[in-house]
Amino acid sequence: MNTAAQGAVQTKPQSSGLTAKAVIWGCALSLATSMGALHSTFINASWMALNISVPIALFVFFLFVAVLHPLLSRLYHRLGLSRAELGVVFIMTMMAATVPTEGYVEHMVPKIASVLYYATPENEWADLIHPHLKEWIAPQDEEAVRHFFEGLPLGEPIPWGVWIQPLSYWGFFFLVLCFVMLCMMVVLRRQWVEHERLVYPLVKLPLEMIAEGEGKRLWGPFFRRPLMWLGFALPFVILSLNALHSYYNYIPAIALETSLPLFRNTLVLPIGLSFMSLGFAYFVNLQVLLGIWVFFLLLTVQQGTLGILGIAMTERMTGYSTSAAIPAHEGMGALIAFVLFSLWVARDHLRAVCRKAFRGDPTVDDSTEMLSYRTAVFGILVGMVVLGVWLEQSGLPGWLVFWFLFVAFVLFVGLTRFVAEAGLATIRAPIYPQPLMTSTVGTTAIGSEGLVALGMTYGWILKVRIFAMAACANVLKIDGELHGEGLNRRRLFWALALSLVVSLLASNWFLLHQAYTYGGINLNQYFFVRAQNPFGDVAGWIDNPTTVNWEGWFYMLVGAIVMVGLMVARHFLLWWPLHPVGFPIATTAVATQIWLSIFLVWALKNLVLKYGGPTLYQRLQPFFLGLILGNVTAGGLWFAIDGITGMQGNILVYY
Repeated sequence: MNTAAQGAVQTKPQSSGLTAKAVIWGCALSLATSMGALHSTFINASWMALNISVPIALFVFFLFVAVLHPLLSRLYHRLGLSRAELGVVFIMTMMAATVPTEGYVEHMVPKIASVLYYATPENEWADLIHPHLKEWIAPQDEEAVRHFFEGLPLGEPIPWGVWIQPLSYWGFFFLVLCFVMLCMMVVLRRQWVEHERLVYPLVKLPLEMIAEGEGKRLWGPFFRRPLMWLGFALPFVILSLNALHSYYNYIPAIALETSLPLFRNTLVLPIGLSFMSLGFAYFVNLQVLLGIWVFFLLLTVQQGTLGILGIAMTERMTGYSTSAAIPAHEGMGALIAFVLFSLWVARDHLRAVCRKAFRGDPTVDDSTEMLSYRTAVFGILVGMVVLGVWLEQSGLPGWLVFWFLFVAFVLFVGLTRFVAEAGLATIRAPIYPQPLMTSTVGTTAIGSEGLVALGMTYGWILKVRIFAMAACANVLKIDGELHGEGLNRRRLFWALALSLVVSLLASNWFLLHQAYTYGGINLNQYFFVRAQNPFGDVAGWIDNPTTVNWEGWFYMLVGAIVMVGLMVARHFLLWWPLHPVGFPIATTAVATQIWLSIFLVWALKNLVLKYGGPTLYQRLQPFFLGLILGNVTAGGLWFAIDGITGMQGNILVYY
């Protein structure tokens, strides 16, 4: 064959996805996502960055892929982005969405300021809390803090200098935390993606949006499927009608939630429909779906029965009723057992990772990972030490640091696994780490200084609704799907780091600017008024010392034993129908919101696979992706409209 012929059959080389224009667009969308997420909470619209499905990232990326990018490509073809480049843009946008609201900034900044602002002679915080507060951990200027919550007098400049020290210390802690999370996901990626083949439902939509079809068309094949637009229309129309009801009360709203009283009215069974959960659940294993709704109903029966019999914890735990504390402890015990059992299943892979990290074993290939195994393992070890020292310097007793970090990362890893395997659009911790500390060791053992430091941790870990580790797991999955298209994993790490830093700086700046301009208490009650709650808890802990709650340990043990039994059954009994992951999920507050949607998809998917087989299942996928996109777009559109008109409280369903 001659040279010309050889050139004719060669494959066209693919450029790296990590180009300058991809990173620039990623930074631009990260900025838009960060400030848009905060603004949505300021006007109390659909809060688009409070859940792990990061709806604001999906909405911003949808606008970019469906509107802006096609226009730019038509105007000048060199402005167009390849599939790998679009993947980089979304990855950066998704990571940025974990920073501004409940993931970190809007929780942390008001909380560290609230300890001064909400102190009164009646609550005695000046005597109980302030003497134990480290100066570097919170702003110390009372006048600057008051103006943060109430707004600056006309003409006065924003006191940026007051915030430089505390935000620098907290920013350093947060970035180290995110780095440790990424390292953990690098270590676990191959086990989850290649060995266990988890489905990662949350990445299905962005990957479909950037799919390339044949020929040079304005939009990809995903946007040309009628079934997708049919699914899109269903939530978009219903949620838009509900949004219009806020403007014109004669337009009827379509209720998506109700409840049914049970067990002599001792509890209620929530009944709600979620389009996001319907869409994501379609891609989840049937046994996982079955486990979630069956275990939720079983736990509902348990709670109702205990309520009728009058069985509850004798000691009330902060933030939980005595009856709710039982399933909360069971769920935490189950989650600890689940994470440890999952690591045991991955023991061969983890041994290989350690051999590569400590001995440089040439038989273990880590060339396709975002970080080398050596970097990841030592990043975890050194990062944990840094986090531990930081927490100890903040006042947390050294002996408690280990237990607290263990619980925190069990939550992060376990909930990330739920997202990757169960496709949850929203998630919660079974129990908050801080009340678990006081329950398991007692407030007397922690001491006043330790309790104040524990209260400060509410700024970065509470409900665990949105956090960087789950985003990292999804990033690595998307990265794996695009790796064959020229995407350099090692260089992608720096793009992720850049998006986090951009979002962190932009979110802190925008939050402080808006708070000093309008007054934080006028922006959002949830973040600025309830920011005082942790220190009300701390004052109560100091005022009313407690010892170890052995009942809590007992129920954690019960949850762990049940979980081990379920996992053993799953591992050794091929006929066992209930996936164990459903048990800890069912103990969380999110189960009350999603169980009906999960049940409906489980029933429908059974029928589809039984009568239509894999072919029909594949054909229906665009419809369920459309449900997700329609929900996200309705929320984003009405958030934009509400921002223009000044409407407040027009919140649409997102779980």
